[in-house]
Amino acid sequence: PRVLEHLVDVVAYLESQEYGTYRILRNNKNRFGSTTEVGVFEMTNKGLTDVPDPSSALLSQRYEHAVGSALVPVVEGSRPLLLEVQALTSLTHLPAPRRVANGVDHSRLLMLAAVLSRRAGVELSNQDLIVSVAGGFQVNEPASDLAITVAIASSMRNGPIDPRLVIFGEIGLSGELRTVPQAQRRLEEAARLGFCQCALPETALEGLKVPPGMELLPARTLQQVLKTV
Repeated sequence: PRVLEHLVDVVAYLESQEYGTYRILRNNKNRFGSTTEVGVFEMTNKGLTDVPDPSSALLSQRYEHAVGSALVPVVEGSRPLLLEVQALTSLTHLPAPRRVANGVDHSRLLMLAAVLSRRAGVELSNQDLIVSVAGGFQVNEPASDLAITVAIASSMRNGPIDPRLVIFGEIGLSGELRTVPQAQRRLEEAARLGFCQCALPETALEGLKVPPGMELLPARTLQQVLKTV
């Protein structure tokens, strides 16, 4: 029973990977302010220290030409973050291929794998599939759908994605792309970190102000995005 949570004013969770250095302070209840806010800290030899620019810190160890890697700008509370989604496919002889999700919803991964196979022609019925979010973050918003599927396709075709490209968008069961909230803030965060291309749903273009130096790659379907990137 969540009796204690009903009594207190604030409920915060300090999350981490078992062997990771980053700690995520997540605010799930705040009677006097906003919720879903996230603070990022790093465990050092001097204790917990604040990470003022989490996006840069999380991408500092990224290998730019890695196969099966895609970048997605997500929004945690009022903070935009740029996260790396990694995917690995491996041929299996088991009758039921494994689906492993670290940092993403397992049911969502099953749905995206089915859409990839059925609507985009990426055959996964004989492939084990592992998807992970680097840095120990949890990505629950549908805006990560497109980045996850592109990362899986990159692994299947053994071809890296342009390291200057970020990807976001929700995917429907017919393979269509749907807009996501706060697209402007996602674009601005990507532009701030020096990225110059963004694949996104065509429906997200309305009212969007393109940051200087940013090239948009809009699409209506998942197939169009895979052909483009």
